Amino acid sequence: MSGASEEVDLPAVLEELQAVFEQYEQALVANDVGLLDRLFRDSPATLRYGTGENLYGHAEIAAFRAARDARALSRSIRRRSLSTFGRDFGVASIEFVRDGEARVGRQTQTWVRFAEGWRVVAAHVSWMEPR
Repeated sequence: MSGASEEVDLPAVLEELQAVFEQYEQALVANDVGLLDRLFRDSPATLRYGTGENLYGHAEIAAFRAARDARALSRSIRRRSLSTFGRDFGVASIEFVRDGEARVGRQTQTWVRFAEGWRVVAAHVSWMEPR
C-alpha cells in the first residue's frame, strides 16, 4: 500500500471536484434542471436517496427534478468536506440549513470522473432534528 496516501486529496484533483461541486450547488439553488441532469451520470446504476424518495437510475432522478417544487431552494452551507481518492473518485459532504427550517440538512455525493467529466453516481440527502 505504499504511496496510497499520496493519492488522497491531490491538490489539482481536489480543485476540480470543488469547482464542479460549486457548479452543482449553484444549479441546485437556481433550479437549473438541465445542468443538474447533466451532472448526474446518465446510467440506470445512478441513485439518489432523498428526504422522502428513493430514486434508481438517471431517468427517475430527472423526472423527480422536473416535477419538484422550485420554491425555497436556497440554503446556507454550514460545513463542507470534500475529498478525492486517486484522480477520478471523490466524495462531497455538506451540512446545510434553510431559512425558516429548524432541522439541519445533510447531503453526501459520490463523484466519479468519466470521459464526459465529473458526474454524481450516488447521492443521499437527509434531515436531522436540531439538538
